Parts: sequence; C-alpha cells; structure tokens
Amino acid sequence: MNAIFDQIAAINSKINGVVWGIPGLVLLIGAGILLTCCTKVFQITRVGHWWKETIGSLFKKNSDSNKKTDRKSISQFQALCTALAATVGTGNIAGVAAAIVIGGPGAVFWMWVAAFFGMMTNFSENVLGIYFRRRNKDGEWSGGAMYYLKDGLGKKKGCGGVASVLAVLFACFAILASFGIGNMGQINKIVLNIQSAFFKNSTMGEIAGISVINLIIGIALMIIGGLIIIGGLQRIATVAERVVPFMAILYIVGSLIIFFMNIANVGDMFAAIFKFAFTERAAYGGVVGTIFLGMTEGFKRGVYSNEAGLGSSVMVHSSSNVKEPVRQGMWGIFEVFFDTMIISTMTAIVVLSSGYIDLATGNPAVKGLSDATLVSRAFGDVFGIAGEWFVAIAMLLFAFTTVLGWSQYGSKAVEYLFGLKGVKVYKVIFVVMIISGAVMTSSLAWDISDTFNGLMMIPNLIGVVSLFPLVMKITRNYVNRKIKSKDEAPMLSYDAEIEKEMASKLDEE
Repeated sequence: MNAIFDQIAAINSKINGVVWGIPGLVLLIGAGILLTCCTKVFQITRVGHWWKETIGSLFKKNSDSNKKTDRKSISQFQALCTALAATVGTGNIAGVAAAIVIGGPGAVFWMWVAAFFGMMTNFSENVLGIYFRRRNKDGEWSGGAMYYLKDGLGKKKGCGGVASVLAVLFACFAILASFGIGNMGQINKIVLNIQSAFFKNSTMGEIAGISVINLIIGIALMIIGGLIIIGGLQRIATVAERVVPFMAILYIVGSLIIFFMNIANVGDMFAAIFKFAFTERAAYGGVVGTIFLGMTEGFKRGVYSNEAGLGSSVMVHSSSNVKEPVRQGMWGIFEVFFDTMIISTMTAIVVLSSGYIDLATGNPAVKGLSDATLVSRAFGDVFGIAGEWFVAIAMLLFAFTTVLGWSQYGSKAVEYLFGLKGVKVYKVIFVVMIISGAVMTSSLAWDISDTFNGLMMIPNLIGVVSLFPLVMKITRNYVNRKIKSKDEAPMLSYDAEIEKEMASKLDEE
C-alpha cells in the first residue's frame, strides 16, 4: 500500500510542478500583464473611480452596494466578504511566512507584483462572470468560468466542443479542490493551531489512534459548519459579512502594533524586501537560483492567497445584485488589493520586523522556525501568551470562513454538472468531510488537492484570455457611459432577456 501511495505522490508531484511551477506561473502572470495592458492599466488610471465605486460606495446613502435588492441575490459587499472569506485564510498567515522563509524577504516584492497584475485578472473574471450569468430554477444567479467557457468561448467558430470539455473540467477540478484546499486542509490547520495554543499538555489521549481533542474540535466545527452551509448562500454571506471585516481589522491593528513596536527595523525591512528581490542571499546558491526562488515563491504565494486567475471567486461574485459587469469587476480589484496588498503585507511586516529573519542575509535568524510558528512567535513576543491565542483564533476564523466560501464554490460547480438536486447531496458530503480534515494526518491529501486547485486556472485562463476582446469592449462601454458621459447602450448580459431586465433597473436609478 505504501508503494502505491509513493507512486501517487510521485505522479502528483510532477503535475504540481507544472501547475504551480514555471509554466503555470508564467500563464498566470502573463495573463495578468496582457489584461492590464489591454485595459490601459485600469487599476492605476481609474484608481479613484474603482475605489469610490467599491469601498467608498458603502458610505453613500441609498447605495445598493451593502443592501440586498431581492431575496434571490446578495449585496455587492456580501459578495466581496464571501469571496474574501474563501481567499483570506491560512495562505495569508502561514503561506506568507513560508514564502519569506523559503524565498527570502524579496518574495514579498514579487508577491506584490503578482497581486498588481492579478487585480486585472480578477477584474476580467468578474466582468465575464456577471455578463454570462443566468438564473437557475430557484431564481438564484449562477455564474462562473464554466458558463463563460460554454457560452462565451463556445460561441466562437469551431470552439463549441473544446469549450464544453473545458467547462466540465473546470467544474470537476473546483469540486475536488473544494474538498481538499477548501475544506480538509483548512480544518486541519485550525485543529493543529488550536491544539498548539490551548491544549499543549492535554491528557485526553486517543480513540482507535485518533486524538480525542482533534475529534471533539472536528465534531464542533462540523455542527457549526452544517448549520451555516446547509442554510445556503444567504446564510454564508451573512456570516462572512460580520466575521471577515471584524477579524481582518483586528489582525491589521495587531500587526500595526507589532510594526510600531519594532519601528527601528522598518528601514532595514523595506531595504531587504527590494534588495533580495534582485540580489542573492548569502547562505544560498548562485544569483540566478536565489532570485528565481524568491520570485517563484512570491508569485506562488500571492496567487495562492488571492486566487486571481483560478476562477473560484467568480462563482460568488456572480450572485450579487449588481447590474453592471464592470462594477463587480471593480469589486474584484478591491478583493485582490485587500487580500494581498493589505492582509498578506501585514503578515510580511510582522515576520520581517520581528527579528526572526536576518535582514542582512535574508535568511532565518533562528533555527527550527516554521511557517506555522513564525507569526505566532512574533505576536507572542509583543502580546505574550495572548498573542499566540490571538493568532490561533485568527487562523480559526480565517480558515473556517474559507471553508464556508469554498462550500459555495463547490455547490455552483455541482449545480452546473448535476443540477440543484446534486447540490443537496454535495453539501451533506462536504459537511461530513470536515471531521476527516480534523483527524487526518497524511500530507498527500493536501498535496493532491493543491494540484486540483491549481488545475482550475488552466481552463479558466483559456476562457479569460480568449475573451479579453469582449472584456475590453464591455469596459470601454462602461467608461464611455459612466466616466465620459457618452450616450451609448449599456452592455450588461449575453442574454437578451437579462440585458433588458438589468437595463430597466438601471433606468430606475
């Protein structure tokens, strides 16, 4: 049996090396560069507009950004929070710390680069997601890469069959990833952190080789998760809307306190980020090797954190009450900005200003530190045991809301393949699998699910890149109408009936 597992691990390692290696990262970053150039660097040239139309709109009276306009959709802010719930997770804490330990401080610079171009990838995904969405039999919005592959790419001459296959592959990869990275992997991290922070000296023992503590935590998480997930998107969005902003603000405040406590290291910290993005680290190999390592780790962790290019968050963004595809696209820009430029950067600040990384050499200053303990130790140095508890609770809430968000992604993928009846079965299986994540110890399951997570980007980016002329056309139409005040008919949907419905709602505003 071990020989079989070893063979599976070897095959998966080769696939993972392609998906999350140079070919995959070139595809991801290349797509981001293409879309950034084609939209005339929208994330910079229209920064005032997209900021005002996203987070700024929450402070406007009678704005529909933070209110539901019907019972079958969620607000734009709820869509953002649910998407952030799925993306802001262990990758923002342990993932960023791992990037710095492996790739050095320079990895942070390349993480920022990945996020900068990823903003427009996420923008384009969401524009296409809204443009090609449709209502299901229950009257709820359904959208995602599978729809713009089938109805967008599929309408191009000679692409119908290929597009249908790509759409099915994307849905299959999304379902498999939802059980791994979106469920068991997150739950496993939660259990390990809670056990480390609160039950270091537990004497509860084991039952049939399974830790009693792990089992109790798993059952508790399964019950809570079941109550929320079975309640559907409305309940998930409501929880995300309350938990994500609250936890994110607390984490930012705690990180800033550590930043100011270590203010003397700030200059060296930023110098190290830019220095080691382009030069070698002392204790490692040649120039090419260390620069390359920092670049790949930064790109990988940046994409892994914000998921821009994977096509995942589109499935929840498409459920918002928004009428303009570009409007939800701008929420996608803000999502990547907040996830990576703010939350992940806070983790980088904590790690680099703590003294656990030698800013002169770019290497760990203390032996035996891992990505799982680095952030916790940094918080513990400033806040004592309460700091370690805080990181454990932050990991709990960030990771658990990731589970909630991914349950929605998997549900939409199942709906595309099997219809609404299949969704009910999927949700039950998804909830039960929470216990598996709590008690499993093998890393093979996480490695395989990581591969499926990355495999989602291949069909998704084929769709996004092939449809980028349409993204440009929709964006140009929006800019002409909303910014340049030109008299043009809006481009709101591929479907004539939905276009008419959305246009009439725009006229009422």
